[in-house]
Amino acid sequence: MDTMLAGRFHLDSRKFAVEEVPIPVPGPGEVLIEVRAAGVCLSDVHLLDGSLVPLFATSDTVTVGHEVSGVIHTLGPGLRRGLTPGTRVTLEAGKTCGKCAGCVRHRPCTQMLTAGIDYDGGWAEYVTAREDTLIPIPDSLPFDQAAIIPDAVSTPYAAVVATAGVRPAQSVGIWGVGGVGAHNVRLARLAGAAPIIAVDPLPSARERALAFGADHALDPAAPDFADQVRAATDGRGLDFAFDCAGVPAVREQAASVLGLGGSLILVGITPKPLTITEGLTFNYLQKQVRGHYGGFPESVSELVRLAAAGRLDLAPSITDHIPLVDAADAVSRLENKIGDPIRLILVP
Repeated sequence: MDTMLAGRFHLDSRKFAVEEVPIPVPGPGEVLIEVRAAGVCLSDVHLLDGSLVPLFATSDTVTVGHEVSGVIHTLGPGLRRGLTPGTRVTLEAGKTCGKCAGCVRHRPCTQMLTAGIDYDGGWAEYVTAREDTLIPIPDSLPFDQAAIIPDAVSTPYAAVVATAGVRPAQSVGIWGVGGVGAHNVRLARLAGAAPIIAVDPLPSARERALAFGADHALDPAAPDFADQVRAATDGRGLDFAFDCAGVPAVREQAASVLGLGGSLILVGITPKPLTITEGLTFNYLQKQVRGHYGGFPESVSELVRLAAAGRLDLAPSITDHIPLVDAADAVSRLENKIGDPIRLILVP
C-alpha cells in the first residue's frame, strides 16, 4: 500500500477534506509514525475557520493535527537516538526551524513551527516526525491520553509551573473550562493552588470544573461576580488569572479581580487586540499581564512521567473517539460545543 487517508487543509481555498495521499517517506533524522490517536483542538478549528493563519507554512496544503501518538513504523537514515520500530511514542506539537545553531530553552525560536499548521501533522494514518520531537510512552499510558499531552495538557502545565510559577496556597482563577481550561484546573490543583476558581458561562463546564478539582465554579455573568471572587479569596483577589478562552471580555474581567501583584496569564489565543481599560488601580496594585504560548521542551516528557506514575489521570479528558474519515464532523462538534467536549480523538 502506497497511499493513506489524511485530513488536508488547502490554505489558498480554505477547504478541508479527508483525502487519499501518498504515504510520506522519512528523511534524514526522521521516522515514520503509524498514528493511533490524534486530538482535535480549538487551534485546529481556528485554522480551518481562518482566524489562525500559519506564519511559516512550508506548502500550500497541510495535514492538520498537532496532538498525535502512535508507534514507530519505519526508520529514516542518519538517526542518532537508537530508536526501534514498534516503540510507542507521542509527538511534541512543534519543532524549531532547524536552521539555528543552539536554541535556548524556555525561549522559543522566532521560527518555531507548529505541527498541523506550518507543516504536516497527524490527522492521518501515517506521519513523519523528526527524531528529537519523539517522546516514548509506557505501555500503561493509552494512546488517546498520550496524544493530548503535547498541547491540551502541556500548554496549561507550562502556563502554571513556568509562565506563572504558581506556588502552594496561591489563589488562581481560570476562565474557560474547555479542552485547555479543564486541564488548567487539574494542574493548578497539582501545583497546590488554593483556592481555585473556575469561570465559565456553561453550567456543564462549571460542574466539570468542580469534578476536576476547582474549589468554586462561577458564572461570569453573575451580577455579584466580583464579590464572589473577593469572598472566596478572603478579600485579597487573585494571585493569577488564566484566560483559557482567548476572549477580550474575559481578559477585562479577569484583570479586574486580580489582587496586589496579581498576574493575568494569556493562555487562549485570539487575533483581537489586547485591551485593559482599568485605570490607576492597575498601577497601584502592581498588576501584570504575561503572554503564554504552548508548552516547553520538557513539558511533554514531564507530563508523561506524571501520568505513568499515577499523579495525573487523563481518562476523564477523553470525550469520544471518532473515525478519521469523519474529521469534519469532529471539528463541527468542537466548534459548536456539541456535547460540551473536552477532547475528541480521531482514530485512523
